[in-house]
Amino acid sequence: MKRTLITGAVVASALSISTMAMAQGGAPAGAVGGAIVGGAVGGPVGAAVGAAAGATAGGIADDARPRFRSYVVERRHPSYRYQSEVRVGAELPNSGVTYYEVPREYGTTQYRYTVVNDRTVLVDPGTHRIVQVVD
Repeated sequence: MKRTLITGAVVASALSISTMAMAQGGAPAGAVGGAIVGGAVGGPVGAAVGAAAGATAGGIADDARPRFRSYVVERRHPSYRYQSEVRVGAELPNSGVTYYEVPREYGTTQYRYTVVNDRTVLVDPGTHRIVQVVD
């Protein structure tokens, strides 16, 4: 029982790390990060599972980033002024920030985008945490 709980915690940690890797570097980075962490946890099978989870985490893919940046610039959304570093994992306040839907042409995602300190970011709408800095 204890081993099952520890294994579950390690797998959950592995998936969250691969998700953060994907969020910052796109599907290839997520796949690599997931494979590394998965391999450390579960050997070859863990590497394969980690790579798949990391590659499908739901951010803007590397090849779509330039088009998405242009799309956001054309919309001329006001930039929210944030006093801390704009980075993956930073939590934005509950009020004062406007979140926008990501059009399907840039990938299907559960996240919303906004502009913070003149940088486009994807944010988890439930936690207000930055999951990807797009530019």
